[in-house]
Amino acid sequence: MSIEKIAEVAHEANRAYCYTLDDNSQVGWNIAPGWQRTSAINGVKFHIDNPDANCSASHENWLKEKYAEGWKYGKTKDIEKKEHPCCVPYDELPIEQRVKDALFVGVVRAMKKLL
Repeated sequence: MSIEKIAEVAHEANRAYCYTLDDNSQVGWNIAPGWQRTSAINGVKFHIDNPDANCSASHENWLKEKYAEGWKYGKTKDIEKKEHPCCVPYDELPIEQRVKDALFVGVVRAMKKLL
């Protein structure tokens, strides 16, 4: 087991969840852009280094990374403009996005035992 494999499983779990919400915009891990895979890997590393971090901390870590890369809030996700509707504090996220954070954290916590 590797950090990259944990990131892949977390990504695919989130992609499957998005599919249940009629959001088919997420692509599979093997064809996901490098920046998206790197973001997932960084999220896994964050939770390995911070085992008690909750979903809010996970989102804040993601948000910090996005802001450092020049992303900002936008009503819809636009990769070219670096705009994302989740560039808001955790408590302002819609419940569906908070569930995605919880899925990510749950997958990492379960799978890190296999490292």
